[in-house]
Amino acid sequence: MTPHDVKPLILKETEAIIKAAVGGVGDDFRKHLSGVVFTPSSSQNSWSGLGGNTHTDTSVPTWVCQLDYVQDWDSPVSLSRFLYENEGQTFVIEFRPRSGTGPSFQAEVSVVSGAIGGQVNSWATTSVSLGSTKPELIPATAA
Repeated sequence: MTPHDVKPLILKETEAIIKAAVGGVGDDFRKHLSGVVFTPSSSQNSWSGLGGNTHTDTSVPTWVCQLDYVQDWDSPVSLSRFLYENEGQTFVIEFRPRSGTGPSFQAEVSVVSGAIGGQVNSWATTSVSLGSTKPELIPATAA
């Protein structure tokens, strides 16, 4: 058996665009972000019968999109302000791990505001976890 080849992913020159759930061009926040992670969460459920029988199943996963970013309250179009001003609304995030090439991912997220402030003499970085639908894998288009 021939081993499968691997193309490791290193995040650089990525894109993260947040746009209205219906239509809209969106805002490209790649310069604000240091990380984008979609994480599923599910649990194993087991039931045991008196006859020594056991049945196990997995719950339907829920998804979270974590955004790691630097705070910017001076710019009127910053990610910090976008999250703060749109709390409770639903948007679409498109994440392209390799800008212009390779597949991308798209999901609907529920916006919450991130933390405000931080430690003295440090960059004011923070993370926010947005409730998300399962990201749709969008294949790369052939050039």
